[in-house]
Amino acid sequence: MNYNEILEKARGLVGEVCKACPVCNGRACGNKMPGPGSKLPDNVAARNYDKWQEIFVNMDTLCPGAPVDTSFELFGKSFSAPIFVAPLGAVQMHYGKLHDDISYNGILVPAAVNYGICALTGDGVNAEVMKNAVKNMKAVGGMGIPTIKPWANEVILEKLDILNEAGVFAAAMDVDGAGLPFLKEEANADAGPKSVEQLREIVEHADMPFIVKGIMTPAGARKAIEAGAAGIVVSNHGGRVQGCTPSTAEVLPSIVKAVNGECRVFVDGGIRSGVDVYKALALGADAVLIGRPLVPFIYAAGEEGFRVYMDRLVGELRDTMTMCGTPTLKDISEDNIFMAR
Repeated sequence: MNYNEILEKARGLVGEVCKACPVCNGRACGNKMPGPGSKLPDNVAARNYDKWQEIFVNMDTLCPGAPVDTSFELFGKSFSAPIFVAPLGAVQMHYGKLHDDISYNGILVPAAVNYGICALTGDGVNAEVMKNAVKNMKAVGGMGIPTIKPWANEVILEKLDILNEAGVFAAAMDVDGAGLPFLKEEANADAGPKSVEQLREIVEHADMPFIVKGIMTPAGARKAIEAGAAGIVVSNHGGRVQGCTPSTAEVLPSIVKAVNGECRVFVDGGIRSGVDVYKALALGADAVLIGRPLVPFIYAAGEEGFRVYMDRLVGELRDTMTMCGTPTLKDISEDNIFMAR
């Protein structure tokens, strides 16, 4: 099946909230939660998308016709593109009954590895979700990044023991998940925001590089670095944890400046094309995460859907690199974009 055929098939498989839109821009799903929408006043998911569309690329074809190379290096491993899969949880509740988190990750993790990239997987109240994701990762050489919710530290350390024993590539925690309703409802009152000292204890317990997801300010980035994070993800959780936040595109440049090369920087939120990926790299990100748009493709066509979606995204990135005279990722800089005012 081609891209449009898969998307059409998905409309009969995803739930009542996700519409498998031609462009996942946060509008049709509105503030519907459970679902992929954003928290009232329902402006963050759409703003994430809109602000990337206010950035343009500068074409330059008066340059040597060098072959395009999208390869990306992270923590000593090489990947085919600077595009990783964002963690998603509770897919059955948010997207439809065809998959639960365990079956979804069972498709996602090997599909990403077979494509030459890496998937971050979600976490939840069901401990078997992370355990099964780790099994999927062990089956493909440990390649994957389990993303732990900001539970009480003793719970996180127990989860990290599982990851340490499995020898997974990296680990992450979405600290912005502190705003999720189900986390607040958990009996353990210590679940929620983390101090630098608490985060440092977590990072030091991990045998692998640790990534902190949910950074939205330069001060937050510096705190993550102080705690020892090897990477951060500039993310507002797709607008699902707090309304009226800036878009990730708006805050990315100041965060990159604050990081000053001391850790790797990912960004997610509203990135929907290979051109958007290029813009994020030009603003200083090392790579991007994309999550929501992939769900309909996996629901409709499994690994084939994953590959079709990624082929389109990487193809758009390659075309943009060619037309802007930047044959390698290292060639891409802020000089290659135009910011609308």
